[in-house]
Amino acid sequence: MSDTDGKVSVPNGGSDNPEPGEGRGEADASAAPEVHSSKESANLSSAPEGGEGGQDRPMEDSEQKQGPGEDEDTDSMDGSGLFSLTEDGERESEGGGQRERGKDEGSRSTRKRNRPSGGATRHSSSSDDEEEEEEVEGEDEQTMEAWLGADLCDMSRPSWRAVPSLRAREIGRDSRQFVKGVCGARGLVQRLELQGRLERHTGCVNTLHFNPSGTRLASASDDLRVVIWDWARRRAELEFDSGHKSNVFQAKFLPHSGDSTLAMCARDGQIRVAELSATQRCKNTKRVAQHKGAAHKLALEPDSPCSFLSAGEDAVVFGIDLRLDRPATKLVVVKEGEKKVGLYTIFVNPANTHHFAVGGRDQYVRIYDQRKINENDNNGVLKKFCPSHLVSSESKTNITCLVYSHDGTELLTSYNDEDIYLFDSSHSDGADYRRRYKGHRNNATVKGVNFYGPCSEFVVSGSDCGHIYLWDKNSARVVQFMEGDKGGVVNCLEPHPHLPGLATSGLDHDVKLWAPTAENPTALKGLKEVMKKNKRERDEDSVRHGDQYDTQLLWFLMRHMRNRRPQRARRGEGGEGDTDESWSSPDSSDEEDGGPDHVQCMSS
Repeated sequence: MSDTDGKVSVPNGGSDNPEPGEGRGEADASAAPEVHSSKESANLSSAPEGGEGGQDRPMEDSEQKQGPGEDEDTDSMDGSGLFSLTEDGERESEGGGQRERGKDEGSRSTRKRNRPSGGATRHSSSSDDEEEEEEVEGEDEQTMEAWLGADLCDMSRPSWRAVPSLRAREIGRDSRQFVKGVCGARGLVQRLELQGRLERHTGCVNTLHFNPSGTRLASASDDLRVVIWDWARRRAELEFDSGHKSNVFQAKFLPHSGDSTLAMCARDGQIRVAELSATQRCKNTKRVAQHKGAAHKLALEPDSPCSFLSAGEDAVVFGIDLRLDRPATKLVVVKEGEKKVGLYTIFVNPANTHHFAVGGRDQYVRIYDQRKINENDNNGVLKKFCPSHLVSSESKTNITCLVYSHDGTELLTSYNDEDIYLFDSSHSDGADYRRRYKGHRNNATVKGVNFYGPCSEFVVSGSDCGHIYLWDKNSARVVQFMEGDKGGVVNCLEPHPHLPGLATSGLDHDVKLWAPTAENPTALKGLKEVMKKNKRERDEDSVRHGDQYDTQLLWFLMRHMRNRRPQRARRGEGGEGDTDESWSSPDSSDEEDGGPDHVQCMSS
């Protein structure tokens, strides 16, 4: 069954009774003289087959038949294998087609070995080598298939149906739930496609953030500029200089501030706040805190227009309250034993704003309670999570991004050159992950991850391969796969707060907007091969891990030597915004000479 049909094809061995008239592929046609009776063929097709890498399996009920009145678009992924959709031009035969092909190939190779030839001795060595290579490739392929199929669950039936929901809304029944159902509908996620681009920046776009109402979108870039977009009209309403001296990593609207306050952080370690006027101009930007290393992420408190948190590579978490004369308060220095842990990400629990989670240069997710941080007791940590196989891992695994779900019950964590893991935030200290999402590649940059849907129904991430992946949260199966960036890396993914769509950015200098307007659901074209390629590259890099570490160390030393040059005099930095003792430290990170296009292009 081809991809263009928009239907799910059945893997080999998945049907005991093929329908009359179905094509069996070229191998079956060539083996036509050897075909047995229909009864014997059925027995062959249903017989278990070892060494097929798990490809032959009984059909699930949801694959065998489709209920009456069921829409194909919203149900196109149900009950299927993770990769049951084939490439263009491929046709998977049903029943014993693959087995017949294997039999033909085996008989051909036997004839080849038995064929008398004067050069048999001369070519025997090369033939043996080729056969060994084929055996190794076959084993690798089986191992890859097993890896792809592990950690998956059955996908549930779609909970939202287009026609019944539209009918119910027209008569005033469950009208409040309509938008919620639409935004979390799998059928619409499978129809996401590119709508347009927002072009204004001259560097990599490192951050995106919708205002609470969803009418405006803020973006910031390596060009040190911040742009406020009217994304629906695809035009920039405001553009201003952030005041940062190196790549801007994040810019966020503070909630309940009337979109007049924007918090920012950057590689220079500064935490700055921009005050915006109703006349679409920036009044000023001021520094409210200073980390001694790069500051990658801010964490907003959902109901506070004046309080937020920041985390930096200096392992410090600042609590910032704009109502105070000295806004920044050091909450905790994150440590593992006596060693500081540089931070890449931080997020506040939306259901319990006293709790926040951080991640960075080790494998542990740490949760703190702001009310009772005692660094003499377990370094102030309330609880830690880590995938069990990474606890004692020798690989230097980092956490590049983590986010809480909409209700704070789940915590999603993306690891550098590893997979994405879902934890239950209510579990006890040391609990293992609940779900694992794989297939993407997170190596070249500090990659983001996010939930998608009003009830966190999906997981969305970018990848070094330039694609955007969306997984069904409960089954861990890929439901959408889109080409995101020509530059090859997608870093930021920002779902709209009230509509079924999202904005993305990466190494390209534009912002891309996605909406569910495709006529047919995705066929996941090329997904399987891209996932295998990402896995192989990841395994190869893990073997060369020592070389990668040496490269990063060399980069660090070169940066340190560069920063020893006489620093430029600070201009306009004194004032009420310059708070906290850390900003004036000689260890402060001042990288104004670095220029754009240095960040987010280095390994984390």
